[in-house]
Amino acid sequence: MAERDFNQEISALSHTLQSIESVLDLPKLITDKDALETQAGAPDLWNDPEKAQKITSALSRVQNVINKVSSLRSRISDLPIMLDLANSEDDAGAKSDVEQELNSLAVAISEMEVQTLLSGEYDHRDALITIRSEAGGVDAADWAEMVSRMYFRYCERHDYGVNVLETSYAEEAGIKSTTFRVNGSYAYGTLSVEQGTHRLVRISPFDSQNRRHTSFAGVEVVPVVDQSDHIDIDEKDFRVDVYRSSGPGGQGVNTTDSAVRITHIPTGIVVSCQNERSQIQNRATAMAVLQSKLLEKRNQEERAKIDALRGDSGGSWGNQIRSYVLHPYQMVKDHRTDFETGNTQAVLDGELDGFISAGIRWRREKK
Repeated sequence: MAERDFNQEISALSHTLQSIESVLDLPKLITDKDALETQAGAPDLWNDPEKAQKITSALSRVQNVINKVSSLRSRISDLPIMLDLANSEDDAGAKSDVEQELNSLAVAISEMEVQTLLSGEYDHRDALITIRSEAGGVDAADWAEMVSRMYFRYCERHDYGVNVLETSYAEEAGIKSTTFRVNGSYAYGTLSVEQGTHRLVRISPFDSQNRRHTSFAGVEVVPVVDQSDHIDIDEKDFRVDVYRSSGPGGQGVNTTDSAVRITHIPTGIVVSCQNERSQIQNRATAMAVLQSKLLEKRNQEERAKIDALRGDSGGSWGNQIRSYVLHPYQMVKDHRTDFETGNTQAVLDGELDGFISAGIRWRREKK
């Protein structure tokens, strides 16, 4: 086998990183970071919690990207020095260290290159993943649990945080469904290409006759939508009308203009209150009701966005995206990209980078 040309590989990686820096517009990112740091340092930042959350989240994302690029550039700069030392001392161990670092850098830069393709509105957010057993009975329930383990291992490899929100266990083995949140930069953009149906072919461990079975697990990936429990209502956006209460309630209620009707002009929502004795009390109660209605309206709009994303994410429910064949041969193949590997155990242990990178590139080409 021909000896590797380390210098050429280092030069190629440096050129790739330079292209990434150009696509990311590194000078602009640094300017954005400085501006966000100024905003984040304002003493009244948390007077508006929702705005503060957006600023700090944006700052964290920008810092993460800048730090990652800076680290990669530093590692590339160190490689020629490591290589010169290894060559001058003719040290096989040092050369092996150079080779390992070069391989590690190639993987890291490839991942960074793929991340530059994630430009969707929600791509930078955390992800909510739901896995459900589909056709295949007990084998499907077992397969769904295997798929969830596969993603847990993938997240461990990439330092993503995982928070399991709900798991419904099947009676004999495996799970009916599970939902978990993946916390990390660009978690949704990265994992959204995994949405769809995953098919397993194997000798069933639950079949006493050792027959081959096919089972299915559905994977759904949606972004975590930013929410706030507080609704600010601008005074210019609502109109307050007062009128005399009617109906039962006692003499004080019915003889004064204490009832309050509030109309929220942008949405047309109207709320009224006439149960309290004073106009001030009725107004406060009506405003609380209006806030609740506006919060629910916003949540409905957010759910509608999520529903739309489910339809646009490239893997509609029931759409088979990948096959995992464990018998009569070993292979995992993605039907969209034709990316495949014979190392099925590595895939089931979370080695999904090749599939995810190919999926992101495939999705970008489709767009």
